[in-house]
Amino acid sequence: MKFVAYERAKQGTGASRRLRITGKTPGIVYGGDTQPQLIEIDHNALWHALKKEAFHSSILEMDLAGAVTKVLLRDVQYHPFRQLVQHIDFQRVDAKTRMNMKVPLHFKGEEESDAVKLDHNLVNHVMTELEINCLPSDLPEFIEIDLSGLKKNATLHVNDIKLPKGVKFVSHGKTNPVIVSAVPPLVSEEPAPAAEGAAAEGAAAAAAAGKPAAKTAKKK
Repeated sequence: MKFVAYERAKQGTGASRRLRITGKTPGIVYGGDTQPQLIEIDHNALWHALKKEAFHSSILEMDLAGAVTKVLLRDVQYHPFRQLVQHIDFQRVDAKTRMNMKVPLHFKGEEESDAVKLDHNLVNHVMTELEINCLPSDLPEFIEIDLSGLKKNATLHVNDIKLPKGVKFVSHGKTNPVIVSAVPPLVSEEPAPAAEGAAAEGAAAAAAAGKPAAKTAKKK
């Protein structure tokens, strides 16, 4: 994806506030052998771009003063309650340096699996994204996971999936976490019939047989 940024001369709280009033979002680009650079981006264009999954998980092309630089989105600061992006950070990409990045998980085949189709299990997506380490050229936009082979009460771990070429999982202490689990549905127990209901059923059965219903003894 490509976006347009502009050089920003002034910094500070007051300057950023005035910039937002004019419909621009302040930001910064850092990393590589170049000094951090202040930028500004059209807010409406940025707001719509942030709604796209690829803007968060793929290498972006930033057009700044006619020069295109490959960058990654690293941080977004939103207003607490207004639809407003207050600040945004990008990191320059070095083609020869491995990097850590979180990419979304896309699931398919869930409804065709035995766990769902035959055993009516509920499929719980424990993880919706995966942090990986790779070269920029190997960065996938997303990782697709086929759940069509999922069995009753089964769990799917990171080691059970095949990662794209050149991609490694970043564990952070959990070497083989659960990605998906199939769990049986909760079954609610029906309450026992009331005594009055049982008596009514007895009366109906006696009437059908042509016999008077038994009288309930009265308490003295």
